[in-house]
Amino acid sequence: MSKTTIRERAAGAVMGAFIGDAMGLGPHWYYDLAEMRRDYGDWITGYTDPKPGRYHAGLKAGQLSQAGFILRLTLESLVACGGYDKADFCRRMDEELLPLLNGTPVSGPGGYTSQSIRELWRQRVQQNVPWSATGGPADDTEAIERTLALAVRYALQPARLATTITANTLLTQNDPAVVAMTVAYGAVLGMLVQGHALNPQLSGKLMRLVNKGELPFHHITGDNLQPPRPGDPTRPGPGCSPPPTPC
Repeated sequence: MSKTTIRERAAGAVMGAFIGDAMGLGPHWYYDLAEMRRDYGDWITGYTDPKPGRYHAGLKAGQLSQAGFILRLTLESLVACGGYDKADFCRRMDEELLPLLNGTPVSGPGGYTSQSIRELWRQRVQQNVPWSATGGPADDTEAIERTLALAVRYALQPARLATTITANTLLTQNDPAVVAMTVAYGAVLGMLVQGHALNPQLSGKLMRLVNKGELPFHHITGDNLQPPRPGDPTRPGPGCSPPPTPC
Protein backbone atom coordinates (compact mmCIF):
# COMPACT_ATOMS: atom_id res chain seq x y z
CA MET A 1 0.00 0.00 0.00
CA SER A 2 1.11 3.56 -0.72
CA LYS A 3 2.33 5.72 2.18
CA THR A 4 0.27 8.67 0.99
CA THR A 5 -3.18 9.09 2.53
CA ILE A 6 -6.35 8.18 0.70
CA ARG A 7 -7.33 11.86 0.79
CA GLU A 8 -4.09 12.76 -0.99
CA ARG A 9 -4.52 10.03 -3.58
CA ALA A 10 -8.14 11.02 -4.22
CA ALA A 11 -7.19 14.67 -4.62
CA GLY A 12 -4.30 13.68 -6.89
CA ALA A 13 -6.57 11.61 -9.13
CA VAL A 14 -9.06 14.44 -9.55
CA MET A 15 -6.47 17.16 -10.02
CA GLY A 16 -4.52 14.93 -12.38
CA ALA A 17 -7.62 14.57 -14.55
CA PHE A 18 -8.09 18.34 -14.73
CA ILE A 19 -4.40 18.93 -15.41
CA GLY A 20 -4.35 16.26 -18.11
CA ASP A 21 -7.43 17.74 -19.75
CA ALA A 22 -5.94 21.23 -19.79
CA MET A 23 -2.54 19.93 -20.95
CA GLY A 24 -4.21 18.19 -23.88
CA LEU A 25 -6.21 21.22 -24.99
CA GLY A 26 -3.59 22.48 -27.45
CA PRO A 27 -2.28 19.25 -29.00
CA HIS A 28 -5.61 17.42 -28.81
CA TRP A 29 -6.34 14.89 -31.58
CA TYR A 30 -3.29 15.17 -33.78
CA TYR A 31 -3.15 12.07 -35.93
CA ASP A 32 0.13 12.98 -37.60
CA LEU A 33 3.05 12.92 -35.13
CA ALA A 34 5.26 14.97 -37.43
CA GLU A 35 2.57 17.65 -37.65
CA MET A 36 2.19 17.75 -33.87
CA ARG A 37 5.96 18.06 -33.39
CA ARG A 38 6.06 20.83 -35.95
CA ASP A 39 3.47 22.77 -33.95
CA TYR A 40 4.57 21.93 -30.39
CA GLY A 41 8.06 20.47 -30.48
CA ASP A 42 9.27 17.04 -29.37
CA TRP A 43 7.99 17.30 -25.79
CA ILE A 44 5.10 19.27 -24.26
CA THR A 45 5.93 20.52 -20.77
CA GLY A 46 3.15 23.04 -20.12
CA TYR A 47 -0.23 24.34 -21.15
CA THR A 48 -0.46 25.46 -24.76
CA ASP A 49 -2.85 27.44 -26.96
CA PRO A 50 -4.72 25.43 -29.60
CA LYS A 51 -3.61 26.32 -33.12
CA PRO A 52 -6.05 28.17 -35.44
CA GLY A 53 -8.24 25.82 -37.43
CA ARG A 54 -7.79 22.91 -35.03
CA TYR A 55 -9.85 21.48 -32.19
CA HIS A 56 -10.56 23.99 -29.40
CA ALA A 57 -9.36 26.89 -31.56
CA GLY A 58 -9.88 30.21 -29.79
CA LEU A 59 -9.35 28.84 -26.29
CA LYS A 60 -6.29 29.74 -24.24
CA ALA A 61 -3.61 27.64 -22.59
CA GLY A 62 -4.80 26.09 -19.34
CA GLN A 63 -8.52 26.18 -20.11
CA LEU A 64 -10.64 23.01 -19.99
CA SER A 65 -12.16 21.07 -22.83
CA GLN A 66 -15.84 20.07 -22.61
CA ALA A 67 -14.77 16.84 -20.91
CA GLY A 68 -13.26 18.94 -18.12
CA PHE A 69 -16.41 21.07 -17.96
CA ILE A 70 -18.57 17.97 -17.44
CA LEU A 71 -16.13 16.50 -14.91
CA ARG A 72 -16.38 19.71 -12.89
CA LEU A 73 -20.17 19.57 -13.12
CA THR A 74 -20.10 15.97 -11.87
CA LEU A 75 -17.87 16.89 -8.94
CA GLU A 76 -20.07 19.85 -8.00
CA SER A 77 -23.07 17.52 -7.91
CA LEU A 78 -21.21 14.99 -5.76
CA VAL A 79 -20.16 17.66 -3.28
CA ALA A 80 -23.58 19.31 -3.11
CA CYS A 81 -25.39 16.00 -2.57
CA GLY A 82 -22.77 14.19 -0.50
CA GLY A 83 -22.66 11.42 -3.11
CA TYR A 84 -24.07 10.49 -6.48
CA ASP A 85 -27.62 11.73 -7.04
CA LYS A 86 -28.90 10.96 -10.53
CA ALA A 87 -31.66 13.57 -10.42
CA ASP A 88 -29.25 16.32 -9.40
CA PHE A 89 -26.67 15.29 -12.01
CA CYS A 90 -29.29 15.23 -14.78
CA ARG A 91 -30.71 18.59 -13.68
CA ARG A 92 -27.27 20.15 -13.87
CA MET A 93 -26.72 18.70 -17.35
CA ASP A 94 -30.10 20.05 -18.46
CA GLU A 95 -29.51 23.50 -16.99
CA GLU A 96 -25.77 24.08 -17.20
CA LEU A 97 -24.54 22.20 -20.29
CA LEU A 98 -27.24 21.42 -22.83
CA PRO A 99 -28.41 25.05 -23.28
CA LEU A 100 -24.85 25.90 -24.39
CA LEU A 101 -24.89 23.35 -27.24
CA ASN A 102 -26.45 23.32 -30.70
CA GLY A 103 -26.00 19.68 -31.71
CA THR A 104 -22.94 20.23 -33.91
CA PRO A 105 -19.38 19.14 -33.16
CA VAL A 106 -17.72 22.58 -33.10
CA SER A 107 -19.82 24.17 -30.40
CA GLY A 108 -20.30 24.50 -26.67
CA PRO A 109 -17.85 24.73 -23.77
CA GLY A 110 -14.35 23.82 -24.88
CA GLY A 111 -15.19 24.45 -28.51
CA TYR A 112 -15.93 20.80 -29.29
CA THR A 113 -18.86 18.52 -28.37
CA SER A 114 -18.31 14.76 -28.47
CA GLN A 115 -20.56 12.19 -30.13
CA SER A 116 -22.48 10.95 -27.10
CA ILE A 117 -23.15 14.47 -25.82
CA ARG A 118 -24.37 15.63 -29.25
CA GLU A 119 -26.79 12.70 -29.26
CA LEU A 120 -27.84 13.53 -25.71
CA TRP A 121 -28.58 17.12 -26.80
CA ARG A 122 -30.77 15.89 -29.68
CA GLN A 123 -32.72 13.59 -27.40
CA ARG A 124 -33.17 15.94 -24.47
CA VAL A 125 -33.54 19.30 -26.26
CA GLN A 126 -35.12 18.39 -29.60
CA GLN A 127 -37.05 15.24 -28.74
CA ASN A 128 -37.68 15.61 -24.99
CA VAL A 129 -36.64 12.00 -24.38
CA PRO A 130 -36.67 11.08 -20.66
CA TRP A 131 -33.30 10.52 -19.01
CA SER A 132 -34.19 6.86 -18.54
CA ALA A 133 -33.92 6.35 -22.33
CA THR A 134 -31.13 8.67 -23.47
CA GLY A 135 -28.23 6.18 -23.75
CA GLY A 136 -26.78 5.76 -27.23
CA PRO A 137 -24.23 3.62 -29.13
CA ALA A 138 -21.15 5.89 -28.97
CA ASP A 139 -18.21 3.49 -28.61
CA ASP A 140 -15.62 5.68 -26.93
CA THR A 141 -14.34 6.85 -23.55
CA GLU A 142 -16.67 9.80 -23.04
CA ALA A 143 -18.34 8.37 -19.92
CA ILE A 144 -14.98 7.52 -18.34
CA GLU A 145 -14.04 11.20 -18.53
CA ARG A 146 -16.72 12.10 -15.97
CA THR A 147 -17.28 8.85 -14.04
CA LEU A 148 -13.67 8.88 -12.86
CA ALA A 149 -15.06 11.22 -10.18
CA LEU A 150 -17.44 8.45 -9.09
CA ALA A 151 -14.56 5.97 -8.95
CA VAL A 152 -12.71 8.31 -6.60
CA ARG A 153 -15.81 8.95 -4.47
CA TYR A 154 -16.59 5.24 -4.04
CA ALA A 155 -13.05 3.84 -4.10
CA LEU A 156 -13.62 2.05 -0.79
CA GLN A 157 -16.97 0.58 -1.92
CA PRO A 158 -16.30 -1.48 -5.09
CA ALA A 159 -19.88 -2.73 -5.46
CA ARG A 160 -21.32 0.76 -5.17
CA LEU A 161 -18.59 2.09 -7.45
CA ALA A 162 -19.68 -0.40 -10.12
CA THR A 163 -23.43 0.21 -9.84
CA THR A 164 -23.03 3.99 -9.73
CA ILE A 165 -20.70 4.14 -12.72
CA THR A 166 -22.98 1.79 -14.64
CA ALA A 167 -26.03 3.95 -13.94
CA ASN A 168 -24.28 7.17 -14.95
CA THR A 169 -22.70 5.69 -18.07
CA LEU A 170 -26.09 4.45 -19.30
CA LEU A 171 -27.34 8.04 -19.38
CA THR A 172 -25.23 8.61 -22.50
CA GLN A 173 -23.90 5.22 -23.67
CA ASN A 174 -25.69 1.86 -23.61
CA ASP A 175 -23.38 -0.52 -25.44
CA PRO A 176 -22.68 -3.36 -22.96
CA ALA A 177 -18.99 -3.53 -23.89
CA VAL A 178 -18.56 0.22 -23.43
CA VAL A 179 -20.34 0.10 -20.07
CA ALA A 180 -18.20 -2.84 -18.93
CA MET A 181 -14.95 -1.11 -19.95
CA THR A 182 -16.02 2.09 -18.22
CA VAL A 183 -16.72 0.18 -15.00
CA ALA A 184 -13.41 -1.69 -15.36
CA TYR A 185 -11.51 1.58 -15.65
CA GLY A 186 -13.28 2.88 -12.56
CA ALA A 187 -12.48 -0.31 -10.65
CA VAL A 188 -8.77 0.04 -11.43
CA LEU A 189 -8.79 3.71 -10.46
CA GLY A 190 -10.58 2.87 -7.23
CA MET A 191 -7.85 0.38 -6.32
CA LEU A 192 -5.16 2.99 -7.00
CA VAL A 193 -6.94 5.50 -4.80
CA GLN A 194 -7.06 2.87 -2.07
CA GLY A 195 -3.28 2.69 -2.32
CA HIS A 196 -2.66 -0.46 -4.36
CA ALA A 197 0.19 -0.27 -6.84
CA LEU A 198 -0.34 -0.38 -10.59
CA ASN A 199 1.52 -3.64 -11.13
CA PRO A 200 0.81 -7.19 -12.39
CA GLN A 201 -0.65 -8.19 -9.01
CA LEU A 202 -3.49 -5.70 -9.38
CA SER A 203 -5.29 -7.98 -11.84
CA GLY A 204 -5.49 -10.77 -9.29
CA LYS A 205 -6.80 -8.39 -6.63
CA LEU A 206 -9.56 -7.26 -8.97
CA MET A 207 -10.46 -10.84 -9.88
CA ARG A 208 -10.83 -11.68 -6.21
CA LEU A 209 -13.38 -8.89 -5.94
CA VAL A 210 -15.18 -10.37 -8.94
CA ASN A 211 -15.24 -13.81 -7.32
CA LYS A 212 -16.61 -12.27 -4.12
CA GLY A 213 -19.43 -10.64 -6.10
CA GLU A 214 -18.24 -7.10 -5.45
CA LEU A 215 -17.50 -6.33 -9.10
CA PRO A 216 -20.06 -7.26 -11.79
CA PHE A 217 -17.94 -9.16 -14.30
CA HIS A 218 -18.25 -12.67 -15.67
CA HIS A 219 -15.71 -15.07 -14.24
CA ILE A 220 -14.80 -18.71 -14.68
CA THR A 221 -12.14 -19.08 -12.01
CA GLY A 222 -12.65 -20.76 -8.68
CA ASP A 223 -11.22 -19.98 -5.27
CA ASN A 224 -7.67 -18.59 -5.35
CA LEU A 225 -8.19 -17.93 -9.09
CA GLN A 226 -7.90 -21.62 -9.95
CA PRO A 227 -9.35 -22.95 -13.24
CA PRO A 228 -12.74 -24.65 -13.16
CA ARG A 229 -12.84 -28.42 -12.74
CA PRO A 230 -14.68 -30.78 -15.10
CA GLY A 231 -18.36 -30.78 -14.21
CA ASP A 232 -18.34 -27.47 -12.33
CA PRO A 233 -21.59 -25.56 -12.98
CA THR A 234 -21.71 -22.15 -14.60
CA ARG A 235 -21.52 -19.41 -12.02
CA PRO A 236 -24.43 -17.05 -12.60
CA GLY A 237 -23.86 -13.44 -11.79
CA PRO A 238 -24.37 -9.87 -13.01
CA GLY A 239 -21.38 -10.13 -15.33
CA CYS A 240 -23.23 -12.77 -17.36
CA SER A 241 -25.96 -10.32 -18.36
CA PRO A 242 -26.13 -6.92 -20.07
CA PRO A 243 -25.85 -3.98 -17.69
CA PRO A 244 -29.13 -3.09 -15.95
CA THR A 245 -31.05 0.02 -16.90
CA PRO A 246 -30.45 3.01 -14.63
CA CYS A 247 -32.86 3.39 -11.73
